[in-house]
Amino acid sequence: MNGVTFAGKIPWLAGASRRRRWLVGVSGGADSIALLHLLVAAGLRKLVVCHLDHGLRGRAAAADARFVRRVAGKLGLECELGQADVRARMAACGESLETAARNARHAFFGECARKHRCRRILLAHHADDQAETVLWNLLRGSHGLKGMREEQRLVTESGVVLELVRPLLGVRRAELVAWLESHGYRWREDASNAEPIAVRNRLRNEALPLLAEISGRDATLALVRGAADREDLEALEAWALERAKVLDPQGRLHLPVLRALPVALQRIALRKFLQAGGIASPERDLIERGLGLLEVKNPAVVNLPGGGKLRRREGRLSIER
Repeated sequence: MNGVTFAGKIPWLAGASRRRRWLVGVSGGADSIALLHLLVAAGLRKLVVCHLDHGLRGRAAAADARFVRRVAGKLGLECELGQADVRARMAACGESLETAARNARHAFFGECARKHRCRRILLAHHADDQAETVLWNLLRGSHGLKGMREEQRLVTESGVVLELVRPLLGVRRAELVAWLESHGYRWREDASNAEPIAVRNRLRNEALPLLAEISGRDATLALVRGAADREDLEALEAWALERAKVLDPQGRLHLPVLRALPVALQRIALRKFLQAGGIASPERDLIERGLGLLEVKNPAVVNLPGGGKLRRREGRLSIER
């Protein structure tokens, strides 16, 4: 790789099936272009490039789409281009810019999954993205140092089940850029990434550099390692819940068993139940409102993100959509 390698940092690539079809989210930026070229270099050829114009950047976005289509064409890959009106979604749903954009992407990926009969989609989130996610989740009151998973199941608003895979979580963005440069690959820069208009931009450009300066250490690496340790703890939590048998045969939470658990395990059980139901990052406030359903004197329904409901009925908790 011309002096720039990722030995041991992308273990997913070694075991990935070369026969299966994979959708790949490609924005045109350095991260996703690097992922695409790395996949092709590793022998994955049954790829469908998926690019969404969020309707936020005018001519620049149109140029991004043309660029992604050209790259896909040169690599001999299928390409799906989509468009969304994120600002209209923000107004209609009351979502933040980042939430509306993310939900629009998931809806687009769901459409691509149906068209190509493939629900597996590869995303280019890397270690720096992971650090931003951990820090933001912590500020929002998450349970521990919670980051993105390398593999995640997600249910779109239209009911499409997606399997998200993030092979680059162990790689720094600077390494990806260096690899692209060493091979002479081009990519598109989004100038808005440097503007302090979104939470992630400020975490990336202001908060993380300041934390590194204050601590005298690599804050990004510390947060990424903390997220990895959190995964080990969650495995132990899952084992404890399995022994507690909190789910009934229909996959609902069994309230009499749940009430008998310590409050800490009640929170864990409810959080994992919501995650399994498609709520990727249930916030602490939602968990506490959900635990309120254990008391029969309280209302029997809690609203969920995306329009679903967590309902208490006949001694069980279930998710309705």
